[in-house]
Amino acid sequence: MKHFNRRKFCKLLGFSAVQLSVAGLLSSCSKGTSARVVIVGGGFGGATCAKYLLRFDSSLQITLVEPSEKYMTCPFSNMVITGVQAPDSISHGYSAQQQRGVEVIHAKVQAVDATVKMVALDNGEVIHYDKLVLSPGIDFKWDAVEGMSARDAELIPHAWRAGRQTSILRDQLKSMDDGGVVVVAPPENPYRCPPGPYERVSLIAHYLRQHKPKTKILVLDAKDSFSKQALFQQGWDELYPGMVEWVSGSKGGRIDEVDVTTRTLHTESGDKHKADVINLIPPQKAGEVAITSGFSNEDGWCPVDQRTFESEIHKDVYIIGDACIAGKMPKSGFAANSQGKVCAAAIVSSLWGEDMPEPSYVNTCYSLLSPEYGISVAAVYRYDENRGIYKTGGGVSPVDADASYRLQEARYARGWYDSITMDAFG
Repeated sequence: MKHFNRRKFCKLLGFSAVQLSVAGLLSSCSKGTSARVVIVGGGFGGATCAKYLLRFDSSLQITLVEPSEKYMTCPFSNMVITGVQAPDSISHGYSAQQQRGVEVIHAKVQAVDATVKMVALDNGEVIHYDKLVLSPGIDFKWDAVEGMSARDAELIPHAWRAGRQTSILRDQLKSMDDGGVVVVAPPENPYRCPPGPYERVSLIAHYLRQHKPKTKILVLDAKDSFSKQALFQQGWDELYPGMVEWVSGSKGGRIDEVDVTTRTLHTESGDKHKADVINLIPPQKAGEVAITSGFSNEDGWCPVDQRTFESEIHKDVYIIGDACIAGKMPKSGFAANSQGKVCAAAIVSSLWGEDMPEPSYVNTCYSLLSPEYGISVAAVYRYDENRGIYKTGGGVSPVDADASYRLQEARYARGWYDSITMDAFG
């Protein structure tokens, strides 16, 4: 096969209900480059890219570097924080990757040298590559939060990386007294999972209504609007009347300083808010390895060719997921999954010396306001050399939907999670 047929290409990227049955077509026609591709980061972007690289060209040598033996997803972590699901329900291993021929190394990357195409690991191993994919997720801009540092997240958790932070926030909610105050503080854009803080508010409210109904939730937001705002606020009024108060950035929501020892937040407007539990989500940037290796800009994100996700700073390095600048696409697990497939196609096209077809990208995001109340947003994106990745269509849940519709969307959310985790980790 000399080039990607567009119909097959779109199926392989997930635009068909039968994608799994056709995704092996290209591998059977592989040109056999035997190139080595190293992927750093085993989340939705990196794991998906590894899987689809081998589907496109089974002769590739794929090495996936990921510190954790089990990857805990941020999607559905809010269900774990509030006790609806167990931590194991969002934990995924890499045995399927190993079975299909991916070399999985559980280590941390210490350095990347793009000039000699080398990755150095903290276990002393050095790996050379022909192509490198970075999917390092996010890190936090702690210097933007006066009075707080990374170590203080043990007391004031962000829980924006699933794992230990998830457990800390869950335990604090369980141990607080009824009648207290919980503060959730979302950051300015851009950050991972735009609707995520507001789903968290909703599910915390669900937990409190059952166990600590006198408790209040105060949302101190750095922004003046947020994703699916009308739907969230309608749900709060309907499900948790009087429990949730949202304060916009211009009305006193922007936090100026944090007193960790007293759990007090000082806002730019001069107000002080003392809380029993504070979930402060700091401003974000690309994961550490992308910053220290010189792939980011002054804002802390990684500029890429949005058609292929190849770095604009170093050739043969591709950056996907939350760390990259992907036009109008949000930073989400589904976006990373979509980008991982496009990136895999771009790498194989490059190795084969073929032109890559113009890709499309998709994103779908479900949010749960309770285990039986779901809302969603979906969008389709295309690439233009002048505009980058731009939105071509999409939609959100209707505001006037009844309880049966919300229940159905909650069920769809679980199906969506099972499907995307199987696609990435299965």
